[in-house]
Amino acid sequence: MPDFERFRIMLEEERQRKVALLPSLRADIASANSARQDSNVDDEHDPEGATIAFELSQASALLKQSSAGLDQVEAALARLAAGTYGSCAVCGEAIAEGRLEARPWTPYCINHAAAGRQ
Repeated sequence: MPDFERFRIMLEEERQRKVALLPSLRADIASANSARQDSNVDDEHDPEGATIAFELSQASALLKQSSAGLDQVEAALARLAAGTYGSCAVCGEAIAEGRLEARPWTPYCINHAAAGRQ
């Protein structure tokens, strides 16, 4: 049986990293939006406009990805608290310890992850 306390610590550390990253990403988005509003650039024809649009798009994608990752970590911590951590959400089989080491937040065994889930 895997050492779930070790995974809880890993998940808590990952949660802290993601929570710390979110304000920075939000600030990047606010800065890019401010730069976009402060200039009268045409995103399509002005090189600076394309750069601002790219930075905004990239920061928005990173924020969305980090928020989703935080949700996954929170869900894994909830499974730990509920006593269901380490069992596949689809088949109920134990998730291999190596998979949990690589992706401690995963709710799926490798077979169900390969079927289009995480």
